[in-house]
Amino acid sequence: MNDHIKNLQPYRLTSHKAWEYTDEERNGILKLDWNEASIAPSPLVKKQIRELIDKGHINWYPDVKRKQLLELLEQYVELDKSYLQYFASSDSLHEYITTMLLTIGKKALMLVPAYDNFRLSCQAKGAEVVYYQFKEDFSFSEKEFKNEIKDLSPDLVYICTPNNPTGYVHPVAYIESLLKDFPNIFFIIDEAYYEFAGVTCKDLVKEYKNIIITRTFSKAFGIANFRIGYMISNPENINLISKIRNPKNISSFSQQAAIAVLSDVEYMRSYVKEVIQSKSIFYKRLQEIIPSYNTIHCGGGNFILISFKEKEEKESLAIFLEENQIFVRNLSYSYREGAFLRITIGTTEQMLYVANIIKRFYEK
Repeated sequence: MNDHIKNLQPYRLTSHKAWEYTDEERNGILKLDWNEASIAPSPLVKKQIRELIDKGHINWYPDVKRKQLLELLEQYVELDKSYLQYFASSDSLHEYITTMLLTIGKKALMLVPAYDNFRLSCQAKGAEVVYYQFKEDFSFSEKEFKNEIKDLSPDLVYICTPNNPTGYVHPVAYIESLLKDFPNIFFIIDEAYYEFAGVTCKDLVKEYKNIIITRTFSKAFGIANFRIGYMISNPENINLISKIRNPKNISSFSQQAAIAVLSDVEYMRSYVKEVIQSKSIFYKRLQEIIPSYNTIHCGGGNFILISFKEKEEKESLAIFLEENQIFVRNLSYSYREGAFLRITIGTTEQMLYVANIIKRFYEK
């Protein structure tokens, strides 16, 4: 038995009750709890997956050197493909990164709250995980964080930008200053929500070797079910991680889905534009509806975070939304135990409907 796993706190999944409904019933559900896209991906996905099934060869292992996928990634990211590699989800990539960089006795620093599954990957390798928290109002001190890194001297630092769940976006210049000041520390920059903020550190990989950027196709591109993501880093890091990467783990269906959405980037960009507009409208409506003693955080991701003064109010609203077949993320942080709801942003029509349901709750 791996002793590090015996007492490990698992990654806490939110309720997945949406899957308990029938296929027909799910058509009437708004699933706004996991930050997936709220609409279907590009029609090319369905078309190309059907063609893939018709061609056969599904009894074979997938193509382990999918040149077309890397070439399309090269065009989309605007970096040579030597800086890129695809994986079976960014979660899988996180596993490889922690395997490559961490062992027993190593230390990982996480800026939290953030995506907690990365913590799990670190601890499973026997590494110590330490935390630096956003302030209670979710503001961030660049100077204090730098001082924390200097004092702790971790082996790697995990930063999600835009941050999940606050939406905080770190300036690229600040990330570069971290790379310069701490050349012997690896910085893992999680850009899962990059498309919604339009701010990326990807050009830093050309100059610095101590940065690894992770991205996913699960959010803006809308193919979460296919489990595929990719890494952006210096070619030396790409070559090193390739020593342990199992290329058979990315199915032909996942590869084809990624090829389809990268062949129709304008579809994704149109959806992202809609989400950004929708978020602004929804935020303004919430400000009119939700009592002012609560706080609404609207940042760079495809979600809004509501901080409630009282846990009971939050719980009642979450139940009311679920009764109306709207699923949102129920979150808990040390600031105020269990007093947060995160709502994924969909289309304007969807979010106006959600706003009306929330208005009904407060009218009652």
